[in-house]
Amino acid sequence: MIVRNLSEIEGTVQDIKAENWSSRRLLLRKDGVGFSMHDTLIKANTETLIWYKNHIEAVYCISGEGEIETVDDGKVYPIRSGTLYVLNHHEKHLLRGKSEMRMVCVFNPPCTGNETHDAEGTYPLIEN
Repeated sequence: MIVRNLSEIEGTVQDIKAENWSSRRLLLRKDGVGFSMHDTLIKANTETLIWYKNHIEAVYCISGEGEIETVDDGKVYPIRSGTLYVLNHHEKHLLRGKSEMRMVCVFNPPCTGNETHDAEGTYPLIEN
């Protein structure tokens, strides 16, 4: 059994910070459960280009408000507490935080913990 508390992750190498977001990586590939789980904060008044071409991501918003816009068709979906979205077709998207948003994110294949978005907005697929 794995039991962790967010306070054990904060301030460690599993607490990744970027310009528009921070991601506390609760479960990683090394845990051997087939997915990774992140507690992510999206900063208010930000826009981030994201394209998980190597991963499927499911996101559940716990708090805050924003929107996601799919780049290919320009559709905009509001996000608020209680909203789930899944990027099951590897959609390139813009994530906008109107207020700070707290999200629970699940990735398959699981992340190793060191990933950050590259210039395309992609996490690399790390095999090792």
